[in-house]
Amino acid sequence: MAVWDEAGAVEGLEEILAAIRPALSESLIEAHIRRGELTLLVARQDIRRVLLYLRDEPSLLFKQLVDLCGVDYPERELRFEVVYHLLSLHHNQRLRVKVQTDEQTPVPSVVPVHPAAAWFEREAWDMYGILFADHPDLRRILTDYGFEGHPLRKDFPLTGYVELRYDEDQKRVVYEPVKLRQDFRTFDFLSPWEGMGELLPGDEKAQS
Repeated sequence: MAVWDEAGAVEGLEEILAAIRPALSESLIEAHIRRGELTLLVARQDIRRVLLYLRDEPSLLFKQLVDLCGVDYPERELRFEVVYHLLSLHHNQRLRVKVQTDEQTPVPSVVPVHPAAAWFEREAWDMYGILFADHPDLRRILTDYGFEGHPLRKDFPLTGYVELRYDEDQKRVVYEPVKLRQDFRTFDFLSPWEGMGELLPGDEKAQS
């Protein structure tokens, strides 16, 4: 039975980082190992070159793009992070790479390096509005074509902008502005115990 060796795993990540630093010094903004995971923050414009090096360098061979996702920090000037999770099956190691961008500045698409990024980047565009330059087919993938906004942004309203329903008269799905209905709701501001009557269900058994 294999036993997890945290010290050995961290040592392996430190060796990877030691190899990466000189090769990517011009692109590397920040690098750290926390909780047994290595994370690199790199310059946005260099992301293709970085991933290409990580993929093809024999001591690394991070050939598999496991995931690509967006993160929203609306209080920052560069509010979005694009996060790439890489796997080296040859060396049994994982690596996280991040870049930062804003609402207008596109991130270079990494589809030429990892074709699997095509749908991941479409999802990041659909959910966050993150632009990817030179993507072969950047369009929505999870929401409808007429959808407004990007639902995973922190400033997106919880109810959305529109709602859809099937209209019997028009025999089709129609979009309407969101309406928050409060029908059949009364608020007496009493606790559940105060709102009940003198007898709770089951109390009659105690009297028999």
